[in-house]
Amino acid sequence: MSAREQEVIDDPERIRALTHPLRLKLLDLLAERGELTATQCAELTGESVASCSFHLRMLEKYGFIERAEARGREKPWKARSAGGYATGIDPEVPGSLQATSELARLTFQQRSQSLWNAFERIGEEPPEWLDATRLMNSTFWATAAEAAELGDQIMALFDRFEGRRDDEASRPDGARRVRVMTTIHADPPG
Repeated sequence: MSAREQEVIDDPERIRALTHPLRLKLLDLLAERGELTATQCAELTGESVASCSFHLRMLEKYGFIERAEARGREKPWKARSAGGYATGIDPEVPGSLQATSELARLTFQQRSQSLWNAFERIGEEPPEWLDATRLMNSTFWATAAEAAELGDQIMALFDRFEGRRDDEASRPDGARRVRVMTTIHADPPG
């Protein structure tokens, strides 16, 4: 699986295992930092070591993370999929739609909070980052195939930045972590 390929999850039980705010934060941290111990996770999240340990074990149980190579007495964790995860809705699998909807709600809630936090400190940003910060919105008419193609094209735009996540040397001077949140969804028919 290449760094850009996402593991598609359609098992409702595995999807539900992600529907906890701390578990989503832990997955984000592991994707961002590579390997972390429960103690490091606790320091970064403000949660207790015991709570982080429990949720890391749950993520391991459902196949999202695994133990990394021990560093002396430290026992770090790492993500199993370098490209992250995507959910697949299978109408034939009971609970698939409900579990995916709950995960989408929680994920959007966390990403929205990150956006609001960014706008609360926007006055502290230098002019170049003020200019780069965008809140975009568009509405148009399209077929399902066109909407899916648009989503694929948006994801392809991100490919040019992919190597920078794991290779600090490839990041240009002044580069910062940038978050992009897009949604593509249709209004109900009629």
